[in-house]
Amino acid sequence: MPAIEVRRLVKHFGAVRAVDEVSFEVPEASVLGLLGPNGAGKTTVIRMLTTLLRPDSGQVRILGLDVVQQAAQVRRLIGLAGQAAAVDANLTGRENLRLMGRLGQLRRADFRARTEDLLSAFDLVDAASRPARTYSGGMRRRLDVAAALVSRPRVLFLDEPTTGLDLASRTELWALIHSLVEGGTTVVLTTQYLEEADRLADRIAIIDDGRLIANDTPAGLKAALGGTVIDLDWTVDEHATQAAELLGACLGLQARARGSTVTVTARDGSATVIAVLRRLDEHRLAPTGLRVREPSLDDAFLHLTGAGSSAAGTSAGLQVPA
Repeated sequence: MPAIEVRRLVKHFGAVRAVDEVSFEVPEASVLGLLGPNGAGKTTVIRMLTTLLRPDSGQVRILGLDVVQQAAQVRRLIGLAGQAAAVDANLTGRENLRLMGRLGQLRRADFRARTEDLLSAFDLVDAASRPARTYSGGMRRRLDVAAALVSRPRVLFLDEPTTGLDLASRTELWALIHSLVEGGTTVVLTTQYLEEADRLADRIAIIDDGRLIANDTPAGLKAALGGTVIDLDWTVDEHATQAAELLGACLGLQARARGSTVTVTARDGSATVIAVLRRLDEHRLAPTGLRVREPSLDDAFLHLTGAGSSAAGTSAGLQVPA
């Protein structure tokens, strides 16, 4: 049985169909990256999966439980860290975690021990007695994710958990997610950082304009583009725009201009490079720089949605109690 089953999920806001017949599954102990441009419907989907918003139609089951008919039972099995830290700024880090234990109706001895384990795992021991309002952004984010883990959820939803964090804090959270999945937790992750999704997700579902437009492994999404990506640089944005239009019209290539760079995807890399440079030279649009590389997830995302995204970071180690 999949940890999450979503069938033909629909949500309207007035005349706007924010989520349109979305379906997917998430196996247990895996990570699904839920991606899409801003306003595509990702957070609306997360809110329906976590019982915060009632679907207009369709069905969602979490570990076999219906999120509408069995909402209270579902809430005992899941954790959620939203886009903004939900901790109480006037409580200390330790008090915030203990409060979550009380709200989760855990035994006093259990949530007290769990609190200390999480404070240690998230490197918050030294700040545990300070009010959360004195924490840095990265510390508040770590505390927020720790709060979502107090009740040991079997399914964890992370809605853009690293937005606004510095590289060190981001890499700590990446390692945390790896550790959780190794311990059997299922994770649904939305993110603006495509490298983050590439490193963490077993599968990636892309939503655009409320519809699911892709659902594949990161490798599968990149392979669908072809074998080679060619980046061409100019010093003037206008020249890049002209070059993209020329390559599309004259060579039938899918060429996308982003600022002063044009990106071309091709299956026959060497032949395409020669044809592109020859045609640009004929029109006095020779680039100032050229790079030939393998496709990235950013390329796949741009190809599918027409929208770019940022990427940064590398992985680090952090052990988290199960």
